[in-house]
Amino acid sequence: MIIVPIKEGENIERALKKFKRKFEKTGTVRELRARKNFEKPSVKNRIAHQKAVYVQQFRFMSRKG
Repeated sequence: MIIVPIKEGENIERALKKFKRKFEKTGTVRELRARKNFEKPSVKNRIAHQKAVYVQQFRFMSRKG
């Protein structure tokens, strides 16, 4: 459960912003979307490998340039 302490006289928008930030950090929405459709482990591994290759190429090009 997420608890956001509110100081006296604090703006409600600021408290909502804190709540949203904490909620996003928990990764609940991301996990729900991932569980929505089953993804085979081999597909997960392939996507992770492709992402790692992309990031590595990106970092290599940024150092070179």
